[in-house]
Amino acid sequence: MHPRAQELITRLDLQPHPEGGHYREIFRSGQQVRRQPDGLARSALTSIFFLLPRGAISRWHRVAHADESWHHYEGDPVALHVLLPGAAQAETWLLGPTVTPGISDALPARVVPAHAWQAAQPLGDYALVGCSVGPGFDFADFAMARDLPAAQRPAALDPAFL
Repeated sequence: MHPRAQELITRLDLQPHPEGGHYREIFRSGQQVRRQPDGLARSALTSIFFLLPRGAISRWHRVAHADESWHHYEGDPVALHVLLPGAAQAETWLLGPTVTPGISDALPARVVPAHAWQAAQPLGDYALVGCSVGPGFDFADFAMARDLPAAQRPAALDPAFL
């Protein structure tokens, strides 16, 4: 593992995430909202640090009824694979510094809409990103594709990220 990635894991007190990589929740709003369409109460916003070292992936997952904003903080760009609701094919978005040699369409922030499937991989030694979810994240709203029977997984999900 890259020394800077290991330093960040230690300094930021990051723990292994079930989807891959390392994370720590850094904010959970005390404000509650009732989300649509089910009316369940959730924190208005949650935010995490998320680190992907070389060779790690964020496996296919989705968050129901919440949008997720990704922010690039440090390190190499990230390939963010997204299967939008109703789409037949996944797209790859680049998350990273706006000036990345050899990469012209990287943006420092990307938003994955509610119900979209998503997976990610660093395109170098490591990437430190942040993810903010609103309404706030709750593991009850989280699904990983690998935990679903194969017949219930969208066919467009690249099996390399299961």
